[in-house]
Amino acid sequence: MKYTLFTILALSGCLYGQAQDRISPFEYEKQTGYTGKNIQGLSYSEDSFNFVVLGDFGRVGDYYQRDVAREMGHATVALDAEFILSVGDNFYPDGVQSTRDYHWISSFEAIYTDPNLYRPWYVALGNHDYRGNVQAQIDYSAVSRRWNMPDRYYKKTFELENGKKLLLLVMDTNPFIKSYHKNPEKYDGIVAQDTAAQLRWLEQELANNDPSIGWKMVVGHHPLYSGGVRKESKDTKQFEQQFADLFDKYRVDAYICGHEHDLQIIKPAGRFTTQYLSGAGSEVRQSGEREGTIFAATEPGFLTFSIVNNQLIVQVVKANADGGTVLYQHFSSK
Repeated sequence: MKYTLFTILALSGCLYGQAQDRISPFEYEKQTGYTGKNIQGLSYSEDSFNFVVLGDFGRVGDYYQRDVAREMGHATVALDAEFILSVGDNFYPDGVQSTRDYHWISSFEAIYTDPNLYRPWYVALGNHDYRGNVQAQIDYSAVSRRWNMPDRYYKKTFELENGKKLLLLVMDTNPFIKSYHKNPEKYDGIVAQDTAAQLRWLEQELANNDPSIGWKMVVGHHPLYSGGVRKESKDTKQFEQQFADLFDKYRVDAYICGHEHDLQIIKPAGRFTTQYLSGAGSEVRQSGEREGTIFAATEPGFLTFSIVNNQLIVQVVKANADGGTVLYQHFSSK
């Protein structure tokens, strides 16, 4: 009888532990005292690798920045995200002057205050960042535990649950925009950047044939394609001409960008690489469609990325004063 009772108790304890393991990260945090809210429609998958993508955000909390920041915190909890990715234009209108610029407080530290946003931020440079001191953003990596910008362009490799790796290449796309070179006073140091060296680095990293690399993603500020206000921009078309074939050649799974102040997913016919645009971190401008548009929205918000074995799930999150809502889910498989 004692053995039977012990067996029942042990089994019930095991089942309880399994039940605890099965609850979502958000439910767990709520049990332990987290006061945030969940996002309507946001899906979490067990054994997934997750991150949140933000762009074009630093406006002293104005426009929609505080709403987006609040919902980013909720998404990071709900997905147990590994990191936050910024695609640039981190400070408007003219970057930062130094690591002690008050913009760091007013547009970053005092805005992204959810405790779960104190995870690594991997940060790219936008054109507005070039209007200030780019080196100050690099140097801030030594000031903040969460801000990571080791150089103007860099790579990160992440271990996934299934033993594969995610290769993340963060570009500095600004020197490749030819129109910026006509105004070197506005874009400090743009002319001095060695685009040939960066291109060699990019191609060398993309050519890595390590069989453990399951996913290749490139991050940059400027889009290859847009259905928004820069749809017919010469800068956009030239950037596409420089990089679309290269990304297809090396089978880049995702190109992640901003610059347009909206939310877009685009994959033109015949292309391998899908572009994910997350530029609605504060200000919002009119979006639209073009050939290959999968989704487009004129809404404030961000994207979440989840890798589960051989599937990528991208969720488009709208954020406003009423809370957060998933507008669209995009699935792709290897």
